Amino acid sequence: MPFKLPSDWGKIFKDEMYKPYFLALEQDVKKEFQENQCFPPQDLIFAAFSHCSFSNLKVVIIGQDPYHGEGEANGLSFSVNDGVRIPPSLRNINRELCDDLDSIFLPTSGNLEHWAKQGVLLLNAGLTVQKDKPNSHKHLKWNLFTDAIIQKISDEKENVVFLLWGGFAHKKGAKIDRTKHLVLESGHPSPMSANQGKWFGNKHFSQTNSYLKSKGLQEIAWL
Repeated sequence: MPFKLPSDWGKIFKDEMYKPYFLALEQDVKKEFQENQCFPPQDLIFAAFSHCSFSNLKVVIIGQDPYHGEGEANGLSFSVNDGVRIPPSLRNINRELCDDLDSIFLPTSGNLEHWAKQGVLLLNAGLTVQKDKPNSHKHLKWNLFTDAIIQKISDEKENVVFLLWGGFAHKKGAKIDRTKHLVLESGHPSPMSANQGKWFGNKHFSQTNSYLKSKGLQEIAWL
């Protein structure tokens, strides 16, 4: 069964998914899942696109690759399923979110589907990973595919907010057209970066909503 992008993404990226690199990627990913325990489950590899259509897209958050622990990755960058212990980076995201929006109540779930359904594309640069081996699928060609996704959004959409957290995301978003989109950059929310003063206080969530409101777009209910 060939890989298939859900919703309107499939039509937009049909040609991309027939390119030689993607056909090879598809086979390499299937082989990885046959030979190793990998995450997220195969039916969730494209979950970020299932919950956020191209037409409804307002915000893009770029991560590196899925969580590599048992039961953590759900196909959305930085997100975990309900009932899973919230990872350190996401705890820091929640802390900044609450400080930024003056909320005293930290989220009790790490599931970010409610963001995605409002038009937030939670996109990892690599969409799969081996268990307990971060960045283990770096050798696959996911980066070509996700670069194409970002470029298409930059070219064909307007007034999208790109949140680039950490050096990897900064490089990944280097070619975004900043004359028609808002690009916000900061350090990564991981404990090492956050504790060095590169994350907290960036106010990306309120800045995103201010920008969306200024363009006549519905703000994101982050909490």
